[in-house]
Amino acid sequence: MTWLRPVLLPHRLLLIGLFVLLVAWCAWALRWDWIPHYAPLALQGLWRTVWILVVTTVLGFLLAIPLGLAQAAGPWYLAAPARVFCTVIRGTPLLLQIWLLYYGLGSLFPQFPWIRSSELWPYLRQAWPYAVLALTLSYAGYEGEVMRGAFAGVQRGQLEAAQAFGMPRFTIFRRVWLPQAVRNVLPTLGGETILQLKATPLVATITVMELYAVSSRVRQDTFIVYEPLLLLALFYLVIAGIITLIFRHFENQVPQRRDRH
Repeated sequence: MTWLRPVLLPHRLLLIGLFVLLVAWCAWALRWDWIPHYAPLALQGLWRTVWILVVTTVLGFLLAIPLGLAQAAGPWYLAAPARVFCTVIRGTPLLLQIWLLYYGLGSLFPQFPWIRSSELWPYLRQAWPYAVLALTLSYAGYEGEVMRGAFAGVQRGQLEAAQAFGMPRFTIFRRVWLPQAVRNVLPTLGGETILQLKATPLVATITVMELYAVSSRVRQDTFIVYEPLLLLALFYLVIAGIITLIFRHFENQVPQRRDRH
């Protein structure tokens, strides 16, 4: 029962007690009768938030790897565009990027008959592809800079030793350079993923029905303000906690794998 000792510290017991009292007060004093009516819509919004988060972080990280590699070790004609891309993405608001893609690029597609008659039109006329694209590019822009530092921070001696063993360049990158870089930035990736979660409410501005949009719908229909926002905050806290646990698991597993090899 050693795991209970940190919990039984006086200041933590006080915080737990205050939290229990706050939850009890919210359950007794606030209105929650609207939940059964909006529960299906809330589940739909939760699912959309989660899959947008997963898809954009995975695609954004896959794009960030070549962006970081180009800046760390690529020729100037690859490093310069990668640097410009990361600078523009990091220097402009995400909300502006979403609007430029949705109201700018999205408004151009209907002008081309061959696009309207293509199989992609049922998707291009919706809002979520532009939200996914904007969040993916945003994540890639920030993580591209992170991966640039990660690639540059790998000791050259390890790469030279792998090269001395006769490994091809791609094998060196796949087995030595990339794993070392990712291992060094795992805590940063976890924090950036939580920031990506906090950025998902911005897609509600282009009519994507995710968690924040659901709370706004409840507020507009019932004029209940605080309860939907409190429940929304709880959802985000739970998702952020799960993300933290996942990345902490990976951080704990990395030294074990390194010791075995």
